[in-house]
Amino acid sequence: MPNEEILLTKEGIKDLQAELDNLINIVRPQVIEELKEARAQGDLSENADYDAARNRQAEVEGRIKQIEGLLTKAKEIKEVKSKAGVIKLGSKVTFTNLLLKKDFEIKIVGAVEANPFENTISNESPIAKAIIGKKVGETVEIKGIQTPYKVTIVSVA
Repeated sequence: MPNEEILLTKEGIKDLQAELDNLINIVRPQVIEELKEARAQGDLSENADYDAARNRQAEVEGRIKQIEGLLTKAKEIKEVKSKAGVIKLGSKVTFTNLLLKKDFEIKIVGAVEANPFENTISNESPIAKAIIGKKVGETVEIKGIQTPYKVTIVSVA
């Protein structure tokens, strides 16, 4: 499991690289300056500013290490359009929830990149597991949840 690949879209990799660059080149120097200023105030044993700066430094360094680890294990999801219209990792899918009688549009991405508020779902989610490998017009049941329901695939891009 430690050498497990992390699936990311090209945009996901770019976003992580941009965040890492920001943390290393902008945030880290700011935190170092905050630490210097807090140290200059004298007694560190009761210095709330120093404690806050040290905590912030730990958060920043932890996030830098986390992102570097993700990027080391990252495997880019190739977004090649399937001629057969088969749903796969990286596909944008529109489907109709037959229980709600409502259309939804999602993009299937790796777990690290998933954000339901942006309509990107993990390839490990019940809905992705049910629709990967399916085509437009197929109806599938979403299982592995409290109330299973059916969806009909409307389009795949």
